[in-house]
Amino acid sequence: MIIYVGNLSLDTTDAQVRQEFLTYGQVVSVSIMNDKYIGSGQPRGYAYVTMTSKSEGGAAITGLKGTTVRGQVIDVVEALPLSEIKEVGLLHVRADNRFSGKRKERKR
Repeated sequence: MIIYVGNLSLDTTDAQVRQEFLTYGQVVSVSIMNDKYIGSGQPRGYAYVTMTSKSEGGAAITGLKGTTVRGQVIDVVEALPLSEIKEVGLLHVRADNRFSGKRKERKR
């Protein structure tokens, strides 16, 4: 199960987030998101935690929602799955809502 953890302090580390979730079960991975694509590398204040089972993840969500970590009240919810590509009329829309494919040229 993948869990979204929001409102993290910008100086929170992967190890600190992992420690909070280990109380509820086995943690597969912790990914604190950052601005590496624009070059700053600054943390964005949210993370994704992957746990081995849905029951452990559910217990972690219930137990950690609204708790304080490093002075911040965190938000913990089940992460939404990535969207599939869906077709809208003649245009194809990707998961990030950008159009793919070429537009048809007009006949003059």
